[in-house]
Amino acid sequence: QAFFCLLLCVPWGSSCPPSCQCTERAGAKAVLCSARHLEEIPKDIPRDAVFLKLDANSITRIPSNAFRHLSHLEELDLSRNAIEKIDRAAFKGVAAGLRTLDLSSNRIRSIPKEALLALNAKLRLANNPWHCECALQEVLWEVRLDPDSVQDITCHTAPREEYVGKPLLQVLDAGVNFCSVRQRTTDVAMFITMFGWFTMVIVYVICYVRHNREDTCRHVDYLRSLPNTQSHTE
Repeated sequence: QAFFCLLLCVPWGSSCPPSCQCTERAGAKAVLCSARHLEEIPKDIPRDAVFLKLDANSITRIPSNAFRHLSHLEELDLSRNAIEKIDRAAFKGVAAGLRTLDLSSNRIRSIPKEALLALNAKLRLANNPWHCECALQEVLWEVRLDPDSVQDITCHTAPREEYVGKPLLQVLDAGVNFCSVRQRTTDVAMFITMFGWFTMVIVYVICYVRHNREDTCRHVDYLRSLPNTQSHTE
């Protein structure tokens, strides 16, 4: 009876996913799920996990609240996966405690700034097919990048061909500001729209005046065609 009671009293958070290996590292729990052909993040990761390795799998997305129950998590390795999408609340609940977050060598083209706002972790973003634009530039302003991997954040695509293949920070250091480019593009679009509306108003006014002039001419011609009342009186 004591044995069964002990089993029932053990918290579910201390179990280990069948596809992973759970060990102790310097008195802290490490959950090792590297190269296990995982296509999504396991849902039964122990709540007391401090180190979590999910690298070298086939994970394609980090959904909202994926790690919310892991309040002790300090190191998270998601490198060498096939991650393409990261939800805005992907790291909700663990952002404040994380010390390192590795998202390198995935398929990430863009990442919502909201997903990283509360992070204090040192972040690795290298070797992803980044689309260099204002959104990515704003992300880099907000996060702590691992200095050893900064030069490997390169522009896979960009608004201008000359930036493709270059490290993003090199492009920014050269004075490029993707956010100002977007602002100029918005301003041009607004100018074109306003010019279009102005042109339509002018055309409408011209057509209206011309139509009224034609009506007036027709009315005058009609009056001229009427018999002269004065000649009949004589």
